[in-house]
Amino acid sequence: MAASGEVGEKADEIAPLPPDLEPEQARAAGFVIVGGGIAGVTCAEQLSALSPDDPITLLSASPLIKSVTNFRQVGRAMEEFDVEETTTDALQKACPNVRVVHTLVKSLDTDKHEVYTEDGQTFPYTKLCICTGGQPKLITKDNLHVIGIRDTETVQHFQQKLSNARRVVIVGNGGIALELVYEIEGCEVIWAIKDDSIGNTFFDRGAAEFFLPHLTAAKCEEKKPLKRLKYTHTEPSVASPKREDAAMGGALGPDWKEGWRMKGKQDQSAHQVHVEYQCEVQEVLTREEFTRTGQAAENFPGSSRTEEHNDDWPVYVLLTNKRLYGCDFVVSATGVVPSTGPFLHNAQFSVSPDGGLRVDDHMHTSVPDVFAAGDVCTASWEPAPQWFQMRLWSQARQMGSYAAKCMVADRDREEIDMDFCFELFAHVTKFFNYKVVLLGRYNAQGLGKDHELLLRCTKGLEYVKVVLQGGRMQGAVLIGDTDLEETFENLIINGMDLSPFGEDLLDPNIDIEDYFD
Repeated sequence: MAASGEVGEKADEIAPLPPDLEPEQARAAGFVIVGGGIAGVTCAEQLSALSPDDPITLLSASPLIKSVTNFRQVGRAMEEFDVEETTTDALQKACPNVRVVHTLVKSLDTDKHEVYTEDGQTFPYTKLCICTGGQPKLITKDNLHVIGIRDTETVQHFQQKLSNARRVVIVGNGGIALELVYEIEGCEVIWAIKDDSIGNTFFDRGAAEFFLPHLTAAKCEEKKPLKRLKYTHTEPSVASPKREDAAMGGALGPDWKEGWRMKGKQDQSAHQVHVEYQCEVQEVLTREEFTRTGQAAENFPGSSRTEEHNDDWPVYVLLTNKRLYGCDFVVSATGVVPSTGPFLHNAQFSVSPDGGLRVDDHMHTSVPDVFAAGDVCTASWEPAPQWFQMRLWSQARQMGSYAAKCMVADRDREEIDMDFCFELFAHVTKFFNYKVVLLGRYNAQGLGKDHELLLRCTKGLEYVKVVLQGGRMQGAVLIGDTDLEETFENLIINGMDLSPFGEDLLDPNIDIEDYFD
């Protein structure tokens, strides 16, 4: 089949063809999963549980894989878990019918139902699930001073460069950027964002104001065991030439920064962060290119020391607001792009405008017997009113688990209902050492102007925002230990008319949990 990057039909038209094999034959052919990240490993584990006698092959670009541990269902849609980086042997021991192969995928023949790898192997499949995740969206390519952070290998590279750095420029306003600016010590940080407030991906300006004091405040060291085990691998990944679409290791989990040393060359441990708002990177310059501009580089804003070395930085960043900063290196944290490269060469996939493989409400791609889950795919079905796709590790786990159920049902020619997790967007994470819970249309996404907000904020303690439309809760942001997440989740799901309560809904003197229980 010829490659295609065009946008295909609507989601309800992405209907896989009936399987060519009878269920008994399909069991003998086996399942193949590509990707050793959260989505791929979760898919393999779920498949093993559902079909313990069927062969399952997981192809991983990294010798280490990501496994979900300490899973806890904290609500009907909310869940908390840790991500453990582990060896492939651990998965194969826990799931005896799963075989993990460390290799890079080269291409796919959907007519023959075969996956080909860089080292010359061929893997036939009956049902295939693509879980190759995403790759960092770098502001410039092939620049040794610009790095992205996506997997353990890139974090190690970042840590090595940071240890000798006096100043770093971070570009982006998502989760990785938020965590970096909070964690980095002993190094000046210039944070360039295109928005008018920090953390725009996750919260509004009010929540941003709540977090701002923590950019320069000393961190409180948490005395607790690490959430995930760490392994080291000293051999090179896969003996094959690097290419732009080469697969990376699994995406970082919710606690990726735990245990990593985030200290620069300077002695002081206080945060030194300056935010440049509403700007983007116009150009990344070498020292020679900077000299030719004739423009003077900026000192670090608010610095008490005299800047004597503005002309000896390894790299310079010119922002669209015309400010020019020298630094030791640049972190490009502007999001990810789906890692679809090996699969588009000779297969007729329907591709979304964002670059993801379009999937229907049973995680089918437009190609028969091929499924996709996690960052590599784009949900192309009509979503529930309070759910939308966001490329997060929580949704990667959910999609991987659901894709496994769909693969088994498709093989056995059975119908299954969609998992409840797709009824309500729910994400539990931590920023600036505060628990953060995002529910439903938490930033009034897609609600237009016909909505109202209720706010409650206690400086340094908690921030609560509720989104209402027609008297019914559509979303919420909870920062801090509010203990409101389960109650609000139920109110969103049940669609209860809250008009009679007005602003009393967030009155701290009213125990709302007991009231609605």
